[in-house]
Amino acid sequence: MRALTWHGKHDVRVETVDDPKILRPRDIIIKVTSTAICGSDLHIYDSFIPSMLPGDILGHEFMGEVVEIGSGGSKDLKIGDRVVVPFNIACGNCRPCTTGQFSGCDNSNPADKADLSEVAYGHAVSGIFGYSHMTGGYAGGQAEYVRVPYSDVGPMKVPEGLSDEQVLFLSDIFPTGWMAAENCMIEAGDTVAVWGCGPVGQFAIRSAFLQGAAKVIAIDHHANRLALAAQAGAEVLNYHDVKVREALMEMTGGRGPDSCIDAVGMESHGFSPDNVIDAAKAAVRLATDRTHVLREVIMACRKGGHVSVPGVYGGITDKFPVGAFMEKGITMKTGQTHTQKYMTKLLGMVVEGKIDPTFVISHRLPLEQAAEGYKMFKDQQDEVTKVVLKTDWKEAA
Repeated sequence: MRALTWHGKHDVRVETVDDPKILRPRDIIIKVTSTAICGSDLHIYDSFIPSMLPGDILGHEFMGEVVEIGSGGSKDLKIGDRVVVPFNIACGNCRPCTTGQFSGCDNSNPADKADLSEVAYGHAVSGIFGYSHMTGGYAGGQAEYVRVPYSDVGPMKVPEGLSDEQVLFLSDIFPTGWMAAENCMIEAGDTVAVWGCGPVGQFAIRSAFLQGAAKVIAIDHHANRLALAAQAGAEVLNYHDVKVREALMEMTGGRGPDSCIDAVGMESHGFSPDNVIDAAKAAVRLATDRTHVLREVIMACRKGGHVSVPGVYGGITDKFPVGAFMEKGITMKTGQTHTQKYMTKLLGMVVEGKIDPTFVISHRLPLEQAAEGYKMFKDQQDEVTKVVLKTDWKEAA
């Protein structure tokens, strides 16, 4: 089959690789019909995520058609069903899974891989498709076919009449934006500020409104992304034009936002002194993450407010404003998304017409042009919001 493989910093290639096989009774194989490039894929592209090996297959946002089912696979699935697959892999049986914390699954990261993340984070993380050997070494879905473990827990059947693009983002960015807003514990009348207007930020903005926020303020510097946020009803700030904390204080009557969402993560941009220092340290491996936005959300959030962090962080940082965090009594909630928890509910919103997830798509390409898609997404962020890859381009076109 054809698949996108990683070979080093800014080096990804579509190559012919072995077809996946059923390895465990609960596995299925799907023929991928649509897949997407996620903003967090750029962290791999930029070589910020450790434990990648040459030849690893990328991609964690995908859907397709079931073509093979293991002997213990889901009784709800049959050959030919269209399914959308959550990016994180969950067994459904361990304590985190049974309490709805699917991204904390204790069993989906194989024992021979789990030590890598346990050393880094204190506990082994769950498995994730196409996202390094630290998260299980699973082959990703930017490919013609993919093996999906625990098929009775993850994949969700797609109702007839819905296109791939209407449901594809249930695999990651829509649930991620929804959980980011949910972690804010929004109350009627609240103001929510969202840093980063990429795909997750866009879904966080819309989710905040759907959950009852009175005002959402979007912060970025790309004009087209700010325009997309404004279309959703957000007030916008270009951080090149204003001092963000001061502007937020003015817009909230001196109180600060009730909640602040960091939808940027480990590769903050800008020329603030702290970010320049972070970049220099990262360049010589004295630190891993550029955390300017995380610092800024803590400083901007009102006393007793909420900080939500869907942006991906992978390692260590310094200059953390622990004094402000403690003195203001801020609550912070973070984590990989419990995708399986939200998929059915959010599918219902799509069916009911409460949201059309296709708004975020800016480019569509054949799988064969995936490498060009990565470079475009990296270098042209003022024009590119979301790239969808199609495995059968003639049919898609």
